[in-house]
Amino acid sequence: MANYLIKRNNGSTFDLLDDAFNSFFKPMFYEEKYNVMKTDIRENEKAYLMDVDLAGYDKKDISLSLEKGYLTISAEKKECADTKENYIRRERSCSVTRSYYVGEVNKELIKAKYENGVLEIEIPKKEKEIPTAHSILID
Repeated sequence: MANYLIKRNNGSTFDLLDDAFNSFFKPMFYEEKYNVMKTDIRENEKAYLMDVDLAGYDKKDISLSLEKGYLTISAEKKECADTKENYIRRERSCSVTRSYYVGEVNKELIKAKYENGVLEIEIPKKEKEIPTAHSILID
């Protein structure tokens, strides 16, 4: 998972130029999907820790799955699909999905807690097997 995190150089002139360039074109090329499910990812010796913003969703509306090294978080509001309102603009999502590559982890030990609009996930790292020497008898 750590291989997929991007670290920026603090105070670099290029970072300032990139930020100015990106914000200049943001209204033209900005996609709404980048504005949902904001996520903070931390790491310690034993696990990856994720805080995912899912404000406005109930616990029963959220699902987590792990398949082929990808953790997928989905949330869907059932009442949104039934509305017949004539919206002029709608920015709040009725359903969101996002996947994160986590690699080899202890899937049986993953814990998740949802409180105050934040989904907290603890993903224990898989312990690396230390190769041990094995003696072979010669006939």
